[in-house]
Amino acid sequence: MPAPRKFTREQLQAAALNLVDTQGLAGLTMRNLATELGTGAMTIYNYVDGREGLEELVAAAVMSQARWTETGEDWATQVAAIAEGMWWAVRAHPHAIPLILTRRSSDAATLAPAEALLRALSHSGRSGRDLLIAFRTVSGYISGFAQAELTSPLSAATPEVVTERIAALPADRFPKLIEIATVAADSDPREEFRAGLQLILAGLHA
Repeated sequence: MPAPRKFTREQLQAAALNLVDTQGLAGLTMRNLATELGTGAMTIYNYVDGREGLEELVAAAVMSQARWTETGEDWATQVAAIAEGMWWAVRAHPHAIPLILTRRSSDAATLAPAEALLRALSHSGRSGRDLLIAFRTVSGYISGFAQAELTSPLSAATPEVVTERIAALPADRFPKLIEIATVAADSDPREEFRAGLQLILAGLHA
């Protein structure tokens, strides 16, 4: 009879995500995860299959945090609600964004947001390849917007510094970059996200 499991998958996910949040992806190691859980490194190998397994834990932990309200309204409103819930989950963990883009998990809690988004999009009358394209477009916008917001040249802990640096560029060569940098300093991320998503939904409506 096998020995009882010492940790649940949820405990492993939470500990792995905390490592990434506090130490970045470089801090995500078997040894560090073992220390976080108060056990030996060899114990972790009973649960996780190397680096790939660690990264899947983090991707699963992030996506399982997505929350949204069932609006009961038209498909576009429901898509917007799910997309925003997924975006909030992703942007809450900036260091994990590369893993969201590259790692997939078969955990039911991780797949639930994707299934909900697909069902909402299918209510637009799409199926098969058309549904696939719509799903990839919306999900790509979610993670891409979070990445652009948090890691692009226009993002920083102090937006004023970024604005000043870009404003100092030659105006004849970079007039539009200077223009949006000025706007970005006072822009609300949620309003930006919603406005951009509306552009996509308008295209899907068409």
